Amino acid sequence: MGQWTSLEVIGLALDGIAALALVLWVVWARKRLAADTAHAREQAAQIIASADREALARVKEAELAGKEHAHALLVEAERAGREIQDAARSTSRNAAEQLRAASERTAALLQREQDLARRQEDLLERQAAVVAIDAQAREQLAQADARNVGVLAELQRVGSLTSDEARAELVRQIEQDARRDAAHLVKRLEAEAREQAAGKARQLITEAIQRSAAEHAIETTVSVVDLPSDDMKGRIIGREGRNIRALEQATGVELIVDDTPGAIILSSFDPFRREVAREVIERLIADGRIHPARIEEVVEKVKADLEESVRRDGEAAAFELGLHDVHPELLRLMGRLRFRTSYGQNVLSHSKEVAWLAGIMARELGLDAQVAVRAAFLHDIGKAIDREMEGTHLAIGLDALRKHGERQPVLDAVAAHHMDIDWPSLEAMIVQAADAISAARPGARRDILESYVKRLEKLEDIACSFKGVAKSFALQAGREIRILVQSEQVSDEDAVWLSKDIARRIENELEYPGQIKVTVIRETRAVEIAR
Repeated sequence: MGQWTSLEVIGLALDGIAALALVLWVVWARKRLAADTAHAREQAAQIIASADREALARVKEAELAGKEHAHALLVEAERAGREIQDAARSTSRNAAEQLRAASERTAALLQREQDLARRQEDLLERQAAVVAIDAQAREQLAQADARNVGVLAELQRVGSLTSDEARAELVRQIEQDARRDAAHLVKRLEAEAREQAAGKARQLITEAIQRSAAEHAIETTVSVVDLPSDDMKGRIIGREGRNIRALEQATGVELIVDDTPGAIILSSFDPFRREVAREVIERLIADGRIHPARIEEVVEKVKADLEESVRRDGEAAAFELGLHDVHPELLRLMGRLRFRTSYGQNVLSHSKEVAWLAGIMARELGLDAQVAVRAAFLHDIGKAIDREMEGTHLAIGLDALRKHGERQPVLDAVAAHHMDIDWPSLEAMIVQAADAISAARPGARRDILESYVKRLEKLEDIACSFKGVAKSFALQAGREIRILVQSEQVSDEDAVWLSKDIARRIENELEYPGQIKVTVIRETRAVEIAR
């Protein structure tokens, strides 16, 4: 019992080994657990960091989206605010315009009432004068009858005249006296009426001209294009002149390349063609490619751009005049008038000026200003297409206006602006007067010298063709003609009728802007020489 058996020793050894292995396993398990825990914590930290980064990115994206949405809302709010401000300003302008128009109409009505009162007073005075003249004429006729009895007897006694012959002589004498008295009466009444009408018309026209003062510039038939250098002239001419021929053929404009430094001249009577050629050359110079194919391409592009430009010009002119319902095709034709001239005067500027003048005068007289302005603005629209169609610009323009639905009062006023028909309305007279004022303003038009001289010669020839005229002189650029008559052939009464006959003949045979004053001068001279 005191000794260990081998089996017991082996058992004890195995138990020690098992215990040691258990201890080692426990130590290893603890280390493995610590390592796994550290790895798990590291992975957890990585996951948390990744989650933080993702959350931060999403927060930034959300902030960016929020800022973009806020910016969009701010832009929309600003746009809506501008629209509201524009609408408010437009409403304010319309209200101010309506108030001004109402004030003008009120002033016009007051002026008309005053004019009617003055006219009524004038009529009463004239009626009284006519009654007095009638009484005086009856008295003179009675006295003439009393004298004629004695004259008849005296004629029969002295001249051995028959009763019929004496009666014929008496009728001739009475007719001559009546004609002389009528001439004096007509002359006096015409002078009074002319003085009053001229004063009123002068006042209206002066106010209209002052309120629509416009600058005038006579347009020429040439344009100058500046070149960056004289070397560019050779490129524009091209090899054997092919480029300049292509330009002239495509644009219809004559190019003059001379010794003028740094410039070439474009010559054409059509301003639209000159503008196309000028723009084409400037674009070719800027582009640097100058050859026939490129020239044709640029010409087509410039023409398309100018067509759009003339449409905008027509819209702008109509908007400036307050015409908001004009057909788009009519606006396009009006825009083309920017490239049309009449005696050097730009037709679009002339049409706008005529519209301003007609509107002012129509409002002053209490007429339909809308009809007057519209007809005045459209009165020369036929000149935009008269080179493409047969007929006068008036007939072509009326056809275009009818086609696009213009009202009959506007058509009537346009048709009468050259006085080809009787006045259909007072608005038509206003349009014709405004047209004449715009054309007759100093510097507005350039008349051709030859036609100007022929007109003056024709004016003097008409006056000299009447019997009793000694000399005639056209003065003030053909606005007045003074006629000297032979006193032994033309009496004072005949001079009145002679001025009327000459004025009618001038109206029927001559075309002229404005009006011509006819002055007949009759004088008697007694000449004696002292020796």
